[in-house]
Amino acid sequence: MNYDFFRIFASMNEMNWKENIIIVDADYVDGVAFNLICNFERMLGRRIPQADMARWLDCVALDGGLREGEHQTQVVFIHQKEHHQMANFVPGNYADDLTGKAFKDNLGEFLLSAYPIEAEVGGADFFADAVQMACMQKEVKRLMLIPNAEDSYIINKVRETLRRNDEPERQVTLFAMQPLAGGSFRQEILGYSLMAALGIRSDEFKGMS
Repeated sequence: MNYDFFRIFASMNEMNWKENIIIVDADYVDGVAFNLICNFERMLGRRIPQADMARWLDCVALDGGLREGEHQTQVVFIHQKEHHQMANFVPGNYADDLTGKAFKDNLGEFLLSAYPIEAEVGGADFFADAVQMACMQKEVKRLMLIPNAEDSYIINKVRETLRRNDEPERQVTLFAMQPLAGGSFRQEILGYSLMAALGIRSDEFKGMS
């Protein structure tokens, strides 16, 4: 395993873990947002803007069970090193807009960090290891996961990791575009939070066959 892998994991291990954690496969989510933008622009006949990052994270947190209050939520973006930003989100640049940044609203404070992964490390394995690391932290009470749910390898690794979750009170929610079979976690449809962040309203579909 290369030096970057150990450096990044050392950095994550030293992170001040919060009660609420969101772990995101940023490359995957960015791709899903792109597909939604293309499809809904054709369907609705209007321009769809980039997804509002803060709005999306709020929706993920709400779907994950967070409610209004003075909470702290740590957001971990995992991405391939050659990708410097999420092209379909605003703000979306990892170095300038996300890493070390934070915002606060009615759900509390969101603390953002991004971890660039070398291609040879394997994003799927790193994601599962990050989930395992989060599960080892006693202070983590709510865990929200957005992996590449179209990759059966990563989903099986995440399932296996969560089966070893030794905190029965911890609430784990996995977001995917389609329901997944089995698993010791709640499930939410990823598309709903992304549609809200893209400004797509349910009333726009009235009258469509």
